Amino acid sequence: MTAATTPTGRLLALGRAEATLLRRNRTAMFMALALPLILVGTLRSVLGKAAEHTPGLDVNANLVAGSMGVVLLIVIYCNLTSAYTARRTDLVLKRLRTGEATDAEILLGTAAPAVGLALAQCLLLGVGGALLLDLPAPVNPLLLLAGLALTAALLTALAALSSAFTKTVETAGITTLPLLLVAQLGSGLMIPLESLPDSVANVCRLLPTTPALQLLRIGWFGTDGSGPAEDFAGSWGQGAVPLLLAVAWTGVAAWAARRWFRWEPRR
Repeated sequence: MTAATTPTGRLLALGRAEATLLRRNRTAMFMALALPLILVGTLRSVLGKAAEHTPGLDVNANLVAGSMGVVLLIVIYCNLTSAYTARRTDLVLKRLRTGEATDAEILLGTAAPAVGLALAQCLLLGVGGALLLDLPAPVNPLLLLAGLALTAALLTALAALSSAFTKTVETAGITTLPLLLVAQLGSGLMIPLESLPDSVANVCRLLPTTPALQLLRIGWFGTDGSGPAEDFAGSWGQGAVPLLLAVAWTGVAAWAARRWFRWEPRR
């Protein structure tokens, strides 16, 4: 059995092909590399203003966690929605289904370059933030990694779902906008949840993208901002509910993507 006939070999082959297409697409590369950095610069200014009205707001903690969230949203969700739509329109997905690759392998292989790029950027942001902002070492690396993995899985599934309602690549910016705004404004990226009224913040914590993104901050700093920082053991208590909600939302998104994903162009 050759490597190309194994699931891993097929995933790697699909990932390499998609990475080549990504490098050749200047718009996609701009969205993946430059746009997140522009938004991160905006995020610092927004958080600085929020700190003026919220005593005790940890700007640096919010900046690092929020920056990672912005990168994951733009690089995975937005880029991948366009990629799935483009491959469907070009009949690439339809042709791939006639081969040995399973549906899951096709979707994951297409997503692999975007996910890998997003995680690499999160690593650079984390290292850069730790060095430049003199941040402490992550309190619970396991929760931090779980947050990254669940956010990547959730956004991949949501991208597949969003592509089902996206007719062309040109309209992907419209179909991804609602979730993008909800995540940025309601999941603590642009507006820290601790600066919102308790009733509003509690509702925001139930949004699909919030729990997984909260795990990034809890895993690094031992708190989501709603209480005092905990140590490794205590952070599991703070992270338990977000972890369960993140798993549940990821499962729902994966089911919905499988149910409504389109393999052929919309008529």
